[in-house]
Amino acid sequence: MSSNPNVSPVNPIPPVVLALVIVIVGIELVFQMGARGFVGGPEAVGWRLSALQRYAFSGDIMDWMLANNRWPMEHVIRFLSYLFVHVGFAHMLFVVVFLLALGKMVGEIFHPLAVLVVFFGSALAGALAYGLILDDPMPLIGGYPAVYGLIGAYTFLLWVRLAATGENQMRAFLLIGLLMAVQLIFGLLFGGGNDWLADLAGFCAGFALSFVVSPGGWGRVMDKLRQR
Repeated sequence: MSSNPNVSPVNPIPPVVLALVIVIVGIELVFQMGARGFVGGPEAVGWRLSALQRYAFSGDIMDWMLANNRWPMEHVIRFLSYLFVHVGFAHMLFVVVFLLALGKMVGEIFHPLAVLVVFFGSALAGALAYGLILDDPMPLIGGYPAVYGLIGAYTFLLWVRLAATGENQMRAFLLIGLLMAVQLIFGLLFGGGNDWLADLAGFCAGFALSFVVSPGGWGRVMDKLRQR
């Protein structure tokens, strides 16, 4: 038996996932340093609030764009830019932890471009669901819809694997069921907004997009199902 002593016992994080993490963490660190007066001077205290006003997704603004058929880029960008602005360090930290964990598992199988399609496609689906289905004046912020999209992609991989082995495919949905239940309980106990709908839409989009962007795509899935 031979082994390579230079092989790391821990698989590295896919570069595309690491790049997303660096951007998210970097933005939060700028807000933190500005709030503490390390950079930017006195006006830096308001950087986070200013970013929320400029980059958070707003259902009201979406309604205005639809009603007037006007799509200024400063507002269109909100459909994706909301991912990178968080209410605080803890909010960002949980997003990053999920992104590292799910992004690693998905990124080891998906092409880097496919990871980006799932990540941003799920974010777009989350914003659209939040804006079209709800009439909530609260803005949508944070990377959870995109992270839930990666959960959808991971669920897809489990679903295909269970189909290939002839096991119950519904087991693949245990993770999203558990997360939704926890989110519901926390919402009932401590109060919460309607952003769960954006998260659920992100999950559904990530699962659906995986049929197209996963290695082999739809044909691979059908081959696995035919082998049952």
